[in-house]
Amino acid sequence: MGLDDALIFTRVVECHSFTLAAQGLGMQKSTVSRRIALLEERLGVRLINRTTRKLRLTEVGQAYYERCRQIMLDFAEAEHAVMQLQREPSGLLRISAPIEFGQLFLGKVLGAFMRQYPEIRAEVELTSRPVDPVEEGVDIAILVGPPQDSTLIARKLFESRRRLCASPAYLAAHGVPESIEQLADHRAILLPSDAPRYWPLIGESVVCQRVMSCNNITFAREAVLAGAGIAGLPLMISEYAVRRGELIELLPQARLPVGEVHAVYPSRRFQAMKVKTFLDFLMHHLPRDEGELLEPATARLLTLGL
Repeated sequence: MGLDDALIFTRVVECHSFTLAAQGLGMQKSTVSRRIALLEERLGVRLINRTTRKLRLTEVGQAYYERCRQIMLDFAEAEHAVMQLQREPSGLLRISAPIEFGQLFLGKVLGAFMRQYPEIRAEVELTSRPVDPVEEGVDIAILVGPPQDSTLIARKLFESRRRLCASPAYLAAHGVPESIEQLADHRAILLPSDAPRYWPLIGESVVCQRVMSCNNITFAREAVLAGAGIAGLPLMISEYAVRRGELIELLPQARLPVGEVHAVYPSRRFQAMKVKTFLDFLMHHLPRDEGELLEPATARLLTLGL
């Protein structure tokens, strides 16, 4: 109520008239008069001396007006700044993302985005843990799987397919599984989403010999490359090694769970221009082939027009 009354008081002083101030505010003159009277009563001072022909500020009223006018100017400046931010992407953009997505893809895209919009600054956290954008003040959180909070908005980026892979050295030492059932005789490297006792297969219940579990897909891939066992690796980090013959895809008929990667953010309403523009930019630069998503730069599989 104090800010509204301050606005009304400021308009009355600047218009030198209750009638003109009321018209400008879209209010009844009687309402404006009553609000000024209530303001004076609340403050315990007279702000305006009224006559039938003119208004004159008291000494206290003049001091109060100067403070109120500065507040109104600051408020107008704040509104202008917000509107400017909505016209051109600018300001601090805070993003969290899975480590691999950030290292091998997001960095390129964000760098290109910041080159196009030089008023953008960025803070990026690469992490394996789930991030709540509201709790942690993040503009955009890249997550595998849908958000747990139904009030958040999730924009699907792509599907992360998985396939069973092993190294030539492992297969030379332990043999090549010819059927899904034969996986029970092989060493398993599991990811956090995998059940601890079974191979991560859809429609199959094959017990596994777990020799390793880890919470990082690149770590799992390196362990597989070293010959430690077989893992259900995302295509986006195994494609390059498969093409080079460093990994062998096994049992292509096996169906593994698909992980959906989402960009998660608090709300579509009054969405900041920096967030909307970056999401559109990110979607535009996602490759059609997931196997081209997170490969080394030397593979030259991903082109951002840089």
